[in-house]
Amino acid sequence: MARIQGNGLQATDSRNLRGTAESLSNPENNSLGSGSEMNGFTNTERETDKYGFIGGAQQCSSESAEDVPPEVLRQREVKWLEMLNHWDKWMAKRHKKVKLRCQKGIPPSLRGRAWLYLSGGKVKREQNPGKFQELDSQAGDPKWLDVIERDLHRQFPFHEMFMARGGHGQKDLFSVLKAYTLYRPEEGYCQAQAPIAAVLLMHMPVEDAFWGLVQICEKYLPGYYSAGLEAIQLDGEILFALLRRVSPVAHRHLKKHKMEPILYMTEWFMCAFSRTLPWSSVLRVWDMFFCDGVKIIFRVGLVLLKCMLGSQEKLKKCQGQYETMELLRAIEPRYMQESFLVREVLELPVSERDIEKEHHTQLRRWKETNGELRCKSPPRMHGARAIMAAEPPSRQDLRQNPTIIVQSPLATSSNPPPAQPRKEEEEKSGHTGNEELTDHSPSDLAQPLVKDAALQGSSHSLSSTEHDTYL
Repeated sequence: MARIQGNGLQATDSRNLRGTAESLSNPENNSLGSGSEMNGFTNTERETDKYGFIGGAQQCSSESAEDVPPEVLRQREVKWLEMLNHWDKWMAKRHKKVKLRCQKGIPPSLRGRAWLYLSGGKVKREQNPGKFQELDSQAGDPKWLDVIERDLHRQFPFHEMFMARGGHGQKDLFSVLKAYTLYRPEEGYCQAQAPIAAVLLMHMPVEDAFWGLVQICEKYLPGYYSAGLEAIQLDGEILFALLRRVSPVAHRHLKKHKMEPILYMTEWFMCAFSRTLPWSSVLRVWDMFFCDGVKIIFRVGLVLLKCMLGSQEKLKKCQGQYETMELLRAIEPRYMQESFLVREVLELPVSERDIEKEHHTQLRRWKETNGELRCKSPPRMHGARAIMAAEPPSRQDLRQNPTIIVQSPLATSSNPPPAQPRKEEEEKSGHTGNEELTDHSPSDLAQPLVKDAALQGSSHSLSSTEHDTYL
């Protein structure tokens, strides 16, 4: 097995390690709009896609867009609101339906909240009130702060949230990563945690992103970010063993050229494909990942290896290790396209049991060759249901606290009656206008919104794009 030293990614991306020592406290760079030029883009040149990218390989083009029709999106939002309002019941009795809806794609307006519920981050936050604020207020370990600060500008530099050095996005990212080094000082900071935290920050407030990162590091991918990266090396061997069954041709080729899994799968797995796939595909993969766990990451890796190396025709161009690595660094766009990739991932017959069986086999071989693991990681949880079963939440932990109040269109009209007659009518009838809202659940309120929003023909969510997490 390839040896990896330190607490970071293998130096396959060493050209990006230059970094910067610029301080986040610089008041001149404290917002997205500061300065006339950011990362080479002037203000007049910026054309943001629907995900917030202004350029780069992950920017969404009109040709690659697979927009969900507005009326379908509204229906999905109502269904997800209902599930989130009764999350414990849905997870206990209708988990298959939750899983199916994650596979179809979580509505953008509710994605952040759904990820937090699926991961158990919501429960973790409620059970640790004020913990993030306490960690954020501390100074932190200087040896990690310097490394984190140098990494900030490398995280999605073409996304509007992280473009400005010292802007709100980079400040929040710094806070999340620093807080984690204080929360788990024995682990500290790993370079691959930065893109994970950045993706979370694109969809939820900073405190929620912190607890989402905690759950990924401790439940979904335990040991991935510890010193020595033993867990990722073990999973590389698991991936290679599963490839023998999924694509014997690709397996033989990689074995022939002595290509150890750590060479090509490290960034895929540690960053959960957030730096590899088109953004629409990243979001769909993460929707399924939060629901079903690491088996989704394995399936995506197996699909890409099968598509790129699974036929003799393709292997004619790969006469050695170098050519094979170059091929895997430049995966054909058609194989990463959202609908194709999701379909292939769902059809691939690799289960949690397959992964755990192979894990025990590879762990035994590891101990025979290298001895006991130096980092004892907690057991891996295969998805939302396993996490919820391991740490049963209370009803209070799952209670929603929306930050935006949506008033029903039926409660107001374009020509409201004068205030005094309205008050008199209420006194006669024995109730006030406020009761109309308080007697309804959020899912009830969403019904009239569905019709109203569909008429507008908007492809956006019910809430504003600036606050796309809470309704």
